[in-house]
This record gives sequence, C-alpha cells and structure tokens, in this order.
Amino acid sequence: MIPEQSRLMDEKCILVDEQDNAIGAMDKKTCHLMENIDKGLLHRAFSAFVFRPSDGKLLLQQRATEKITFPDMWTNTCCSHPLDDFEEEKIEEGQLGVRNAASRKLEHELGIPQSQTPVDEFQYLTKIHYLAPSNGMWGEHEVDYILFLTADVTDYKYVDKTELQAMFNDSSNSFTPWFKLIARDFLFGWWDTLLERQGFDGRVYAKTLTGVADGSKVIKMV
Repeated sequence: MIPEQSRLMDEKCILVDEQDNAIGAMDKKTCHLMENIDKGLLHRAFSAFVFRPSDGKLLLQQRATEKITFPDMWTNTCCSHPLDDFEEEKIEEGQLGVRNAASRKLEHELGIPQSQTPVDEFQYLTKIHYLAPSNGMWGEHEVDYILFLTADVTDYKYVDKTELQAMFNDSSNSFTPWFKLIARDFLFGWWDTLLERQGFDGRVYAKTLTGVADGSKVIKMV
C-alpha cells in the first residue's frame, strides 16, 4: 500500500446503524474489511454527481488503481466519506456534514477548488443502504447520501444520458456497484427532471431538484 493510501486508511469513518444514527467511529481500513462487514459494521458515505450547467452532462471519474475497493472502475463524480476527524463533517442538520465532506473530497480527488463547490449548492436527494464485496478481503457497507451539484469544471470526462447508457451496455466497461444501483433506480429519472427544469438562460441547476425525493429515510438496496 502506497504511503498516501496508508495515511487515508487511518482516517476515521462515522459508524451508523441501519437508520443512519451515528454510533461511533472506526478507521477506514477496519470499516472496509469484509470480516467486519459480515458482522454488520456499517458507515456513512456520500456519492456526489456533478453536472455541467451548460448542457446537463454528468462528470464521471475512473477510480484510481490503488483504491482498495473497486479499483479502475467507472463511477459517479466523487464517492467518499464524511470523517469523524473533522467536526464540520459530523454535522447532521441539513446534511451539512456530508456536504462539507463532498466539497473537501472533490478538491482532494479531482482538484476542483472548494470555491467552485459551495456546500449550500449541493442538492441532497436521498440516502441508500447497500453492501458490496469487492475483491476478497475488502468491501463496502454504507449508508450513502446522494448529492447533486451543478458546476463549471473543465478537462474531465462528461457524458450525456445516451453516452452513459452506451457505456453501461459495453461489457468492456466496469462500474462500481453503488453507481449501478443508483443509475438503475434513480439517476436517469432525476437527470430527466434536472434537464426539464433548466432555467431561462438554458442552464441546469441542481437546486431545482428540491423536493423530488423523500430523503427522510434510508432506502435499503440490493
């Protein structure tokens, strides 16, 4: 494991029960070991989807090779965790903790300045509970908050709905399990609504999705 990845594994995730009540904290390595997941260890996470305002295309990310779970797979813009290490990421009111974490990780993973991802511009939609083994000893077991953001970010791979569907249909592409679940049940419908609600200036805004989903409960997905 490279030094940076080793350091990241020492970060502390927020442990939760199946109703997303915080019940403690544990280092990232412990949280992602299947031997602990099989005993019910569950942590909080987020999946951020960044859309380009001018045309509503979605920014994809290919996960780094050194990731311990689902390396090299295509996924949504950013997938990570609010950390117990930061007080501002433990704030539950208005999902502020996960919004703060998403802004921080978009800069860390993609180099997007936090000035371009203000926390109040993230639109929270819902949260899902899923479990996914990766490669033997590692896996994911998360209550995952789904966040949409519209932001002008350059030099990344954006796709429209048709292009993403074609990628899904191409067996040579691999996708993370949470991205496939979210796309299967939610993404394309919410994407349609985002496009339908474009402003008079022809641009799309994530905040127009306020109220399209019931985010008050955890949706268990398989």
